[in-house]
Amino acid sequence: MKKSLFALAALTAFAGAASAQSSVTVYGILDVGYIGGNSSAVVNSTATKTTGNAFSDSAESTSRLGFKGTEDLGGGLSAFFTVEQAITPNSSSAFSSGATANRQTFVGLKKNGIGDFAVGTQYTPIHNAVNATDAGQANNMVGDVIYPINSKLPGAAAAAATVGATGQDNNASYTVRVNNSLTVNSANFAGFQAHGLVVANNSNTNQTVTNSTTVTGGTNNQNGWGLGADYTWNKLFATANYQSLSATNPYAPAVPQASSSAAVAAVGSPTVFGVGGASALGTNVHDNQGYVAATYDFGILKAYAQWVTRKVTYSENSGYYVKRQAEQIGVRSFITPTIEGWASAGLGRYTAYGTGQPTANFNAWQLGANYWLSKRTNLYAIVGAENTSNYSTVSASGTATGTNSLNTNGYALGVRHTF
Repeated sequence: MKKSLFALAALTAFAGAASAQSSVTVYGILDVGYIGGNSSAVVNSTATKTTGNAFSDSAESTSRLGFKGTEDLGGGLSAFFTVEQAITPNSSSAFSSGATANRQTFVGLKKNGIGDFAVGTQYTPIHNAVNATDAGQANNMVGDVIYPINSKLPGAAAAAATVGATGQDNNASYTVRVNNSLTVNSANFAGFQAHGLVVANNSNTNQTVTNSTTVTGGTNNQNGWGLGADYTWNKLFATANYQSLSATNPYAPAVPQASSSAAVAAVGSPTVFGVGGASALGTNVHDNQGYVAATYDFGILKAYAQWVTRKVTYSENSGYYVKRQAEQIGVRSFITPTIEGWASAGLGRYTAYGTGQPTANFNAWQLGANYWLSKRTNLYAIVGAENTSNYSTVSASGTATGTNSLNTNGYALGVRHTF
């Protein structure tokens, strides 16, 4: 009995000593409110109007629960980790089960004065740059051409067939996060900081032949890489980023003019992860994305300028591609010590599948305000809109299927608490 008590005491003391060298933080966001809006869509010359409103969540920030920690390993070396799960306050299940339920999960090492690396499911360099340079701070309401979101608008499902063709579908600008990834970030040297990303998820399977014509199996490579650089000088911040990913699903395209049904299927339907996950099958689709932005703090307000480009190509058909480009400006300022406001406006162009194929011009704007009750709790109001020009699509056989357009308006009133 005495030996057992002695062993228990020793174990407790050892655990206490170990935990004293590390720290774990529980954090999260709860964002709930009232969201409404309307959309007017024309799909193949048929008009559809929808209006919706609901008590919902995550209009300004995605609700989440996370754990992060660090451990001092000595000599300026430390270990760190993050586990972050999306939560759904207005669902029957508090924890999301969707494609983005795992928002971030990674572990890495950091060396003071040199930098850090981490492995796991992580944000891409472009998304980290957007978070730092978007006037609306990458909120989840309509009205942002750099970080387009429409999923929070009730009743917008009727416009879904058109949204993809206008380049305003969810995360159409760039890939937000990837799994099977290694990230590397340098320390800050004279105002410069560099970022790197490598994605690797490769497998080889034996090839089999069916009926002497159909070949299945073979190499399945889901790779990618990215580079980014930030520069800070007094009140100026500038960033430039580029990432290239191999994926089956860049984002939903318009119906292409293609005689091969296999080529049409190769692009596939969109997923937020984009590359490296179990749902990405790797069929020779290359997704190249670039982002350049800058901010300048004038004291009374902060100004933002952004530019993003994305081109998706199919290696087995050089004429089969999708291209999206957009630019946006914005401002953000504290009007009073407790009232913060922002405004942004942008425009862009979406081109699918080469000369003579569907092309759409689009624009968007957004206004928002926060009323800070404390450092962790605020009330917010957001209103925004996005519009596209009329454009025509063609079927796989080359027959015109009609004109299309989309106009969407949304608003949100809510409360957000961070912890």
